This record gives sequence, C-alpha cells and structure tokens, in this order.
Amino acid sequence: MTEKAETPMLLLHPCRGLIDEKFSLIVQNLSQIQDITLHALIHSDDGDYWEAFGHYVSDATGFVNVANDSSLGGTYDGVEPMGLLWSMRPVPGSRIGLRLRKKEVHTPMVVHISVYSGHMSQGFREQVALASVVTERWYMAPGVRRVDITEGGVTGTLFLPPGPGPFPALLDLWGGGGGLVEYRSALLSSHGFVSLALEYMTPRTSGGSTSHVGNEYFEAAFTILKQHPQVCGDRIAILGLSFGTSVALGMAVYSTVIQPRCLVCVSGSHVQPVKGSLSDVFGEIKKNVRNTRYDEENRVIWRDLLLPIPTDPTKKVDVGQLKCPVLMIVGEDDQNWPATESAEDMKQMMERAGNSNLLTTLSYPGAGHLIEMPYSPHCKVSSFLMPISRERGAFRKSDHSCRQSVHN
Repeated sequence: MTEKAETPMLLLHPCRGLIDEKFSLIVQNLSQIQDITLHALIHSDDGDYWEAFGHYVSDATGFVNVANDSSLGGTYDGVEPMGLLWSMRPVPGSRIGLRLRKKEVHTPMVVHISVYSGHMSQGFREQVALASVVTERWYMAPGVRRVDITEGGVTGTLFLPPGPGPFPALLDLWGGGGGLVEYRSALLSSHGFVSLALEYMTPRTSGGSTSHVGNEYFEAAFTILKQHPQVCGDRIAILGLSFGTSVALGMAVYSTVIQPRCLVCVSGSHVQPVKGSLSDVFGEIKKNVRNTRYDEENRVIWRDLLLPIPTDPTKKVDVGQLKCPVLMIVGEDDQNWPATESAEDMKQMMERAGNSNLLTTLSYPGAGHLIEMPYSPHCKVSSFLMPISRERGAFRKSDHSCRQSVHN
C-alpha cells in the first residue's frame, strides 16, 4: 500500500500585523529539492492589482524558510524575508504611473500569498496553487483613533494613540502633490505618537489660490497640536517630505509660533525665498522651468529646477539659525529634487554658523525621491496632481520621476 503524500502547507506568522512589522513565512510538506514560486497579490484601494514573486528550491526535507533561504529569481533575489512586500509591482497590463498608497487607513491591506509548483513568472491566475494564506497588514493599530480636523481654518486628520497620554507629537507634511495623505500618520500613531496629517495645496483648501501654503496655515496647525490635551507641548516634531521639507525648515527658522523639538526632512531642500510666503517657492521654480529635463520615456526630471544652489542668502533658509536637531534623509539618485546638493550646502552653512552638531544626514546610494516606510513597494515613476498657477489655483497631472531603489 502506497503512503499518501502530505499536502504542502504555508505557515505565516503573524497573520495580522502592522505594515512595518516583519512576518515569517515557511513552506513545508514539499518534495525534496522541489522548484516552487511564492507569489503575493493585493488589490489596492485604487482598484489596481499588485504582485511580487520569488523562486525557491526546497531542501532535502521538503522545507522552505523565506527568512533564511534565497530567492533565485522573480521580483527580488537573495535572502529577503520581506521581499514579497517591498518588491511588489503592478501586474502586467496595469495603468502606467501607479504608486501604492493606502487611502482607507481604517481597513487593512490584504495580501494573498500562494505557492506554485515550478519557477513561474506569469500566468498565476491560470494555475492552481499548492497552498495559499492571507495576511492583513495594518497602518492603524487597535485603539488608535482617527479624528477629522476642521478648526481654525485648518484641514487635516489627527491620529491619537490608545491611552490618556500625554504623547509626543508630529506635524506630518507631504509634498507638492498636495492632498490629504493619512497612512504615514496612522502608522506613526500606532507607534505612540500623536500625528496630524495636514491637507494643503488642494482645490478644497486653496480657495482659488495657494493661500494655504501661507505661513499662518502651518502655524495654526502646529498650535492645534500644542494645545491638545493629549500632547506633550514641548515634544512636537515636524516631518516633511519634498516640499514639506521646505515648509519644515522655513517654519523652524523664521516662525515665532512654531518651535519644534526636532525636524525630520525627507528628499527636500532649503532653497526658497526668505521673504514672503512659502507660495513664492513656486515662483522660483517657474523661473528655472527651462532646466526641466526628460528621461528616455519622456517623463519629467525636475532636480535641476533649484540648481545651482544659490549663494545669495535671500534665496535659501538660514539653517545656521536652527536651534533644534535636524535629520536629513537623502536619496543620491533623486531625480525630482536636488536633495544631495541641498544637504551638503546645509552642512556647510551650519558648520560656518557653529551649529552643525544639530545636523544628521542619512544618504542612500541608488535611492530616489520617494523614500517611504519599511517594506513599502518601490516606485520608479508615478503620476500626481500639482499646482501650476497661484492665481487660478489650477492643478495639472504630471509624471513624477521618483526613482526609489532602497527599502528599510
């Protein structure tokens, strides 16, 4: 009598966790030295499908452990325990310019993971999986509260950790694409921070202009955080990405209202007119629009719009006046913003002023403009809406060159 072969099994732990939490993935009950493909699939909030896959070979006991075993091909190579997340890409035939952004933070990102016989690179839907498992990846931990903010002319979303507090807090500023982006704030709150995701530079908040890029708008948002009963008023940071970095640096130096405990600046620059509103940054960019370049697929490269870094002190934030620690996160292949040159100029300015001890720079070779949270999919190019007219509050769609080739 022939002994019946055991059914392959996928073991994943934890099945439910935060998006930046590692999981373990094991395949057992395979044949000896069997070629398999592990495949991950998600259906995004935008209605698009994303996938990742890796090629593995089981050992003499019919076992694959993704934490220790190498992927021999697929969307990632080598020992990459979280490769099935960070190497995700739109499935073939998808719309161009996609970027994976969680819009509904109160729901999880549901990931379907399956194992297939053989080394496959396509046609997963037409094949029957040997085994499958589902994992939920959350941005909001249990107990985190989401609160809409519309007070004092400010529009945004406040995320509060569970418990009475008081907690350290952050003002969360995204870039020139504008809009209300919540998933980073939701995750920060899941790790114990009160976080205010601020909406600005959108038709809803602009009132026919980019007035909500004015200094008073950000000061009002900072004040909301400072006065909140669950916030430590002297422990408020500003986190800025791209144009959000311009806001963070300008406010920290020149505002009499905003006194942050520290700044975290991702892929940004200190180059901006010192006098007037932050809206004037767009005026400087428009002056250098002739420096726009395009890649081989006619996608926009903007990194030269603020180059060369000006020597005129009225054209950049006097970071020598900074009184709080600053973390600059730089991608050395940033095709969107002169982040590397800006960080170097900031270093020189702060050395001359004697406050360079406040500056820490993390510089990643090969990384681009869009540096996101751990295990987020890479995004080489994405499309977004940007303001092109301060007078009319107009917005247009742009292919945004965001080469990202590093994961945390």
